[in-house]
Amino acid sequence: MKFFFKRHCSALPYFNTQNTINPLAKESQIRQLCRIGSLPEAFQILNCIDPSEITVKPILYASLLQTSVKVRSFRPGLQIHAHVVKSGLETDRFVGNSLLALYFKLGSSILDTRSVFDNLVVKDVISWSSMVTGYLRVGKPGKAIALFWDMVGFGVEPNGFTLSAVIKACSELRDLRLGQSFHAMVSRRGFDSNNVIVSSLIDMYGRNYVLEDAKQVFDEMLEPDAICWTSIISAMTRNDSFENALTFFYLMQRNAGLLPDGFTFGTVLTACGNMGRLNQGREVHSKVITRGLCGNVVVESSLVDMYGKCGSVNAAQAVFDRMMVKNSVSWSALLGVYSQNGQFESVVKLFRTMEKFDLYSFGTVIRACAALAAVRQGKEVHCQYVRRGGWRDVIVESALVDLYAKCGCIDFAHSVFVQMQVRNLITWNSMICGLAQNGRGQEAIALFEDMIENDIKLDYISFVGVLFACSHSGLVDQGRKYFDLMRTDYGIKPGTEHYNCMVDLLCRAGLLEEAENLIENADCRNASSLWAVLLGACTSCTESNTAERIAKKMMKMEPDSHLSYVLLANVYRAVGRWSDALKIRKLMKSRGVKKTPAKSWIETDNSFGADYENVHMETRFPSVGNVGW
Repeated sequence: MKFFFKRHCSALPYFNTQNTINPLAKESQIRQLCRIGSLPEAFQILNCIDPSEITVKPILYASLLQTSVKVRSFRPGLQIHAHVVKSGLETDRFVGNSLLALYFKLGSSILDTRSVFDNLVVKDVISWSSMVTGYLRVGKPGKAIALFWDMVGFGVEPNGFTLSAVIKACSELRDLRLGQSFHAMVSRRGFDSNNVIVSSLIDMYGRNYVLEDAKQVFDEMLEPDAICWTSIISAMTRNDSFENALTFFYLMQRNAGLLPDGFTFGTVLTACGNMGRLNQGREVHSKVITRGLCGNVVVESSLVDMYGKCGSVNAAQAVFDRMMVKNSVSWSALLGVYSQNGQFESVVKLFRTMEKFDLYSFGTVIRACAALAAVRQGKEVHCQYVRRGGWRDVIVESALVDLYAKCGCIDFAHSVFVQMQVRNLITWNSMICGLAQNGRGQEAIALFEDMIENDIKLDYISFVGVLFACSHSGLVDQGRKYFDLMRTDYGIKPGTEHYNCMVDLLCRAGLLEEAENLIENADCRNASSLWAVLLGACTSCTESNTAERIAKKMMKMEPDSHLSYVLLANVYRAVGRWSDALKIRKLMKSRGVKKTPAKSWIETDNSFGADYENVHMETRFPSVGNVGW
């Protein structure tokens, strides 16, 4: 401890020590300077006093510690800590709590804070609450809860701040049952009218997706303040109840007469963006300007996100360009704007110019690289992700699995998957779909079985992946089994993607009649993609009569789609009916139906480093434009 204080305090300036004023007057001056936040001047006077002449050391040292926290100056606080140790004042409750506040608010290590806490001779509810809050601030909600139970075990009664902190810890842990237990404790101890605690309860229920309970807690309040209104609006937005969130936003102002703050506006803008309500978003933007919150980085980042989700890319960029302060959230929001609007090249370019990164940024740019099939750029981002501290984030690493799988680097994808310490449903689905799409259907099915054995909840995408794997591996019986399993055991209603996989599976096995019956009995029987798969199968089995019937049905569903014409003409060619194939060509021309040109992605060297161009065969190679047609 002596070395600690020597190391941190030896470089502190020592001021003029001429003693010209009596000690009591100096102590009064120090306390006055502390009240106005003049810490250097207070220290200058402190260094002029002989420590033995200080009459009220606990009050004086506590004032200096609190001022250090207020002006966010840690090193002078360390010097006072040294004075406290020398004076033997660690036993003073007031000084001890002030020391604890210094360390948990300004200290760099929670271990140092815990050391101060453990060395306190007297620990009251303020001491315990400070330590619980300290754990919460550094992202250790589990330790905050454990310390709370220690506090109760020592017979210390929690106060409103303690209960608010542990309820927030339950929110972060997504522990609904424990949160409900604390709710009961709040009711028993008479804290129902404490707006800080009630706000924490609303947030806890919202984060655990129990919106009705959050709404009930709010409705039981007599006079909810602005924080409580913001909490319920946030809970509604988090639970996709966007219309209600907007309604409560207007009620807060019209009925309660309360003014929204930056957090309220940020939440409401999220609701507008998720509903695609551009006009309402602009209206909220005008209220932001009226309230003078244009310099608020939270609000402005939310504005960028809102305009992007509403498809107004230029407005989002304009808001971003006007921002005086930009943090990692702001940059991530702009990345999201370009990604959501399909401008993936802009995402990669912007990422290379970004000043601040966070994990969300990496996830967004990796998804953009996957959409571009830009494996080289994806590998560059992967390297940056590893170099920036070796984060282990399940969202980013799931995006990496998806990137490598979509780019055909399935071994890279599997390597990332195996090394992941935590895997979520998206990770498993990405790996299964990647294996299936890269011709490794048996491995995809084995991984799907691993999910079942490990009690991982399967979803819509999980079954798309395994049915695709069965289709490309010719496993008819297994495909039927999984299709039935999805409906009976998991209660998942089959969608167009599932039926596409099953029709393709049956057609590859030559079971055209079963495939057609499956489509006829499907809820999505009018989806042209299903009939297109069946019609495509007719080209390989020369079923011209079936093909004609299916093609006519497709033409009726989508008269302007070229696919039914092209596939039927291919069937006619396969059976030697060339004149009928020519008639289809003329029918397309008379109806003004045009065949969509084929496209390919190629990578070329330019100022971007690598660009991706759509190459149309008819444009670049006119001599082959009419091959087959």
